[in-house]
Amino acid sequence: MKKHPKLIYGILTTLISLSSCNSPEPETTEDTPSTVTPVQVTHIADSSLSEYVELSAVSAYLEKSFVKANINGYIEKTSVETGQKVISGQNLFSLITKEARSIGNTVNSLDPGFKFSGISTIRAAKGGIVVQVNHQKGDYVQDGEALAIISNRNSLVFLLDLPYELNNIIRQNGNLTVLLPDGTALPGSISGTMPSVDSLAQTQRYIIKVPSGKDIPEGLIGKVRLSKVSHTNAQVLPKSAVLANETEDEFWVMTLINDSTAVKINVKKGIENNNITEVLSPKFSKTDRIITSGNYGLADTAKVKIEK
Repeated sequence: MKKHPKLIYGILTTLISLSSCNSPEPETTEDTPSTVTPVQVTHIADSSLSEYVELSAVSAYLEKSFVKANINGYIEKTSVETGQKVISGQNLFSLITKEARSIGNTVNSLDPGFKFSGISTIRAAKGGIVVQVNHQKGDYVQDGEALAIISNRNSLVFLLDLPYELNNIIRQNGNLTVLLPDGTALPGSISGTMPSVDSLAQTQRYIIKVPSGKDIPEGLIGKVRLSKVSHTNAQVLPKSAVLANETEDEFWVMTLINDSTAVKINVKKGIENNNITEVLSPKFSKTDRIITSGNYGLADTAKVKIEK
């Protein structure tokens, strides 16, 4: 059998061409520039911070005087209404006895010197606000029966039901501020406490004395803030500078080690309010630059650019 060199050469050439077409081309690598995050920075500051607990207190008038009838008879005239302000000695009711109402001026016509009227005037023993009127003109009342109730304006207090576990902090809050719903702040002080505890809520009632110049309705709910912990000369940062994990058991800040690199530093958080957070440790220098904006999601040793 004759061999065909030209045929064999053609087959080999075709195989080599096909192999060359299927071989992968060498990949070209390009350097990907690292991401640079724009940030804003701040410095550590010193401040005084306090941790508060806010509770509700209800207004009340501790002293109430009862306007009572001093004779058996009919109410001939009334000069008082619920919600009216009265002063000490003001005429409130006029009573006439049953006998005087029956015989009228017959006795006086028989003996003008007798001067019999059978009318008795009831006056306010103390000034205040009338909170209840029990009888009106024409009613028959008996001696000693309550005609009206007057709240003493000078006996205004707020009643604070304090959880018993917080009794240890009430001693350090002798002077308080009661914040009303309309924004009015009333200075107050603890004037007493009730010698009993609510068996269900386990709260003890404290009496907060406030100035009596402002007309405050009974039953108004105000807010009282009690200081639990106070720290002076604490190192603080804006709240946005302190980051936390999902369970909020780890806290950190991002600090610049140079103009373009930020590193993660774990911190121990203390007291915080609406704007600032106390950093207990580590102790930072006044010159340390800490990121307040752009820090969320930054990895440790991140590239940053400071924005003014």
